[in-house]
Amino acid sequence: MSYILGINAYHGDASACIIHNGQLIAAAEEERFLRVKHWAGFPKEAIKFCLSEADISLSDVSVVAVNSDPKSNFLKKIVHVLKHRVGFDLIKERLNNAQARRSIPQSLEDSFPNDTFRGTIKTIDHHLAHLASTFYVSPYEKSAIVSVDGFGDFSSGSWGIGEGEKITTKGNIYYPHSLGVFYQAITQFIGFPHYGDEYKVMGLAPYGEPKYLDKMRDVVLLQNDGSYKLNLKYFKFHKEKVDYEWENGSPSVGKLYSDELPNLLGAVRNKEESITQFHKDIASSAQAMFEVALFHMLNSIHARTGLDSICIAGGCGNNSVANGKIRGNTKFKNVYVAAASGDAGGAIGAAYSVYHENNNRNINLSHMKHAYIGPSFSNKRIKKMLDNENLSESKFGVLKVDDLNELTKRTAIAISEGKVIGWFQGRMEWGPRALGNRSILGDPRRSDMKEILNIKIKRRESFRPFAPSILREHVSDWFQEDDDVPFMMKVFKIKDNKMGDIPAVTHVDGSGRLQTVFSESNPRYHSLISHFYSITGVPIVLNTSFNENEPVVCTPKEALDCFLRTKMDVVVLNDYYIYRKEI
Repeated sequence: MSYILGINAYHGDASACIIHNGQLIAAAEEERFLRVKHWAGFPKEAIKFCLSEADISLSDVSVVAVNSDPKSNFLKKIVHVLKHRVGFDLIKERLNNAQARRSIPQSLEDSFPNDTFRGTIKTIDHHLAHLASTFYVSPYEKSAIVSVDGFGDFSSGSWGIGEGEKITTKGNIYYPHSLGVFYQAITQFIGFPHYGDEYKVMGLAPYGEPKYLDKMRDVVLLQNDGSYKLNLKYFKFHKEKVDYEWENGSPSVGKLYSDELPNLLGAVRNKEESITQFHKDIASSAQAMFEVALFHMLNSIHARTGLDSICIAGGCGNNSVANGKIRGNTKFKNVYVAAASGDAGGAIGAAYSVYHENNNRNINLSHMKHAYIGPSFSNKRIKKMLDNENLSESKFGVLKVDDLNELTKRTAIAISEGKVIGWFQGRMEWGPRALGNRSILGDPRRSDMKEILNIKIKRRESFRPFAPSILREHVSDWFQEDDDVPFMMKVFKIKDNKMGDIPAVTHVDGSGRLQTVFSESNPRYHSLISHFYSITGVPIVLNTSFNENEPVVCTPKEALDCFLRTKMDVVVLNDYYIYRKEI
């Protein structure tokens, strides 16, 4: 078996990846090409990119692996319908969603009319794909694995053991019980209605106190076996039709909770209303309940397996606050979180699941140490784009800096002077986080930098934090925990004596969602931060995604357009340093 194409299709965060003889060659989310956040549908453009990066055509692909299997848990689906007297509209909607996934052959044919797929299509259970997406790219020969999300293939969670090339599933949490749906429902309750808004609750939570945790315990019911259930009287999605829009656009989800939830917690916030302390306390309580349930499950898994290492996946794996507390609240000593923990990552999990049906695992080959596996663009292409733009010489300066040391030093000096930098380099990151190749950078020492960024570019809620990218060798000097966090998937407390030095990346609770930067995986970004360290004594820069209320930029043209329509001071496109002239 040579080339395997993995896809997440007809679901939020549609994506594709390609592996060759066990090595991951490329992966990308469809949203980056179509410029629609969390785009759901068939990942045509992502597939085209993957094939191009592998320098093959569709006819060269042996297997297309899909991260969903409509046959999974079929009997449980039937029992649920009969037990809960589910309405016809809900059944029809679910059948339509399943039919869309069954149409993969037709979608391939429509998307590639001049090519012929001669291989086979294999469907992989949604949560098995999640488990595979983190274990097979982890550094562990053997570990516990857990997947926690909303729903997929009638399940919301799964755990097991990975050893070598084998994953053994040990337990599942089935529909309609879901920790992800609980968090999403509270997100809606607080007045954040959009798909993917859960990170806003996570950012808001430190501004409140968990005053309503006891009430949350009536919503999420912990079980003696380490699992959890929802108190279904507070929800309606399992028995009534809730609008789910997945196909060919930005996903949207209707109201998940019943009228009993506001009866328990209080009035629902309209998205136009101001956020009050009540909403902050609800967010804090929901985050606390999420952590209680997660650690309850993880402690049970540790007791059953006795393993020191665990791999995390599923949409709830994006809860970096909880991830950063696992070692302190469980007996697990090592925690690996996938770069794309959510449904996009299922493409990699599906591909590796198929590969390891017949092949041994080679950790040296498959261990994912970095996420730079997306599109890249040559200096030649960037120059052509700049020539076509014909930037005004009176307003902008354009320098081609061939020496890497000079380029990164110049950029570090600009950051130290308080300038906001668009940093566009090499291959685009895989996953939801900007990790130094499609990033906006600033000085973490400035207490006003958050406000500057929100005014100049991001225009987002003031309570949302910005992340510190730190040289790996200095983590223990600045944070209370020392760990590898290459994908920005863990939040750690900043040392008390360091918080005042980096106020722009210190959240209200004294924490930071760090990214550890390695010279081996990103020498350019490491060089930039090293120069900033030499200038300031701080081995950290502020890092946020290169975008403005849109998916992270993919191409140089998108990066330049974002630079031009905002008040960014500098944009660095590979070796091209472009700056606004002072007038």
